[in-house]
Amino acid sequence: MAAYSREEISQAKIWQVIGASSVGTMIEWYDFYIFGSLATTIAPLFYPPGNDTFAYIAYLATFAVGFVVRPFGALFFGRIGDIVGRKYAFLVTLLIMGGATAVIGFLPTYSQIGIAAPIILLLIRVFQGLALGGEYGGAAVYVAEHVPDERRGFYTSFIQITATLGLFLSLAVILIVQNTMSAEQFAGKADAIGGWRIPFLISIFLVGISLYIRLRMKESPIFQHVKSSGMTSANPLVEAFTKWENLRRVLISLFGATAGQGVVWYTGQFYALFYMQSILNVTQTSAIYIVAIALLMGMPFFIFFGWLSDRIGRKWIILAGCLLAVLTYLPIYHAMQKVAGSNVVTATSQTNPATGAITLTPQSNDETGALVTAPKVLPYTSFGDLVSNRTAWMLILLIFIQVIWVTMVYGPIAAYLVEAFPAKIRYTALSLPYHIGNGVFGGLLPLIGVSIIAQTGNIYAGLYYPMIVAGITFVVGTIFLKETHGHKIWEEVANR
Repeated sequence: MAAYSREEISQAKIWQVIGASSVGTMIEWYDFYIFGSLATTIAPLFYPPGNDTFAYIAYLATFAVGFVVRPFGALFFGRIGDIVGRKYAFLVTLLIMGGATAVIGFLPTYSQIGIAAPIILLLIRVFQGLALGGEYGGAAVYVAEHVPDERRGFYTSFIQITATLGLFLSLAVILIVQNTMSAEQFAGKADAIGGWRIPFLISIFLVGISLYIRLRMKESPIFQHVKSSGMTSANPLVEAFTKWENLRRVLISLFGATAGQGVVWYTGQFYALFYMQSILNVTQTSAIYIVAIALLMGMPFFIFFGWLSDRIGRKWIILAGCLLAVLTYLPIYHAMQKVAGSNVVTATSQTNPATGAITLTPQSNDETGALVTAPKVLPYTSFGDLVSNRTAWMLILLIFIQVIWVTMVYGPIAAYLVEAFPAKIRYTALSLPYHIGNGVFGGLLPLIGVSIIAQTGNIYAGLYYPMIVAGITFVVGTIFLKETHGHKIWEEVANR
């Protein structure tokens, strides 16, 4: 182990590795989620006018495409990462993601180029999804292969925090830009350029910084040893998914860990944001403030549960988060409906027979008991006004509870995945279950949830999907998931 002994890696070097990896990964998450954070603003601009709900659902479908293609990016870049190197793979993904995000900032709208606008937007989203599919696995493996075995949960939790930090950064940038102009200017109604483009264009600057940092990084010591010793896999795709022992690990990791983790993550952060805006009729700016504050309060718990997993194990922290989500989602969302003040009791939908477009309208009861369109609530644009409002803090608390479940399932997951697979196929093998669990099971959640509500009128029906998936993960994980805490990935390579 002399060539890559963990004793030779100083504490300062470890933090340099974590910092360089985390900054780049956070920027990629920012690029990916700025698309979803601006859904209600951008949706009407890129689809045929006349039906905002149809445009919103179509935009969510485009948003979801980025998640669906993530497993393909995981396979493509995972193979590169296991053959060429971890560093090279996530340099390429950073450039693709940054370029795709910047193009959205320049993309003409439907009123300017017609049907080409949503088509190009869809293609850009595909490139974003492919890039992110390769990024996460590289960053998680790169950090994990530098740090001591006994502190892997703690150190890799700093990679785990980047997803929420990227979402938080996207919300913060949107709020800052919104506060510098009128709502009409931001949406592009009074100005064809539209302030909403600025968060996308900022990505050019952020990616430039990250690229500079990553170009100075060296390859992971474990991969250097694997490559110099001739132990790399000639075909990691075949080895990972056709050998039963490895395929079994992939399937157990997917259904016993990452599928439930994915839906819990997206329910507690993205679905909560969509739900407040689309169902409870909380104004956009207030909803963003509420989620951003809850995320900021919850972020330290990613590190806490990563640290805790080094002491008591990964498995039961992840599964406990899934179980708590199943047991509490309905009470939490009932409480959100009660405290919001819009008194929404149902969401009616109408389908246009000519176009098939669905119009979704949140409704409440008037004094006579008749259904009427629910009023907008929390109409604040000032942060000071919002944080002095009791209703806002009640919603923050309810979302913060969901974020705690997120930190439980997500904080230890990188350490578990790295420990579950051998070094020569690690990048490829862990990336696929992670991105199917998060990209497909989790990423489709907002679209599925809103669509179920539109079909049933039940404002809580969208929660059944994440509850079922998290429940399945709890059962499968309880039976089949192995505890990886204490696995010596350094010794595993040295002894071969």
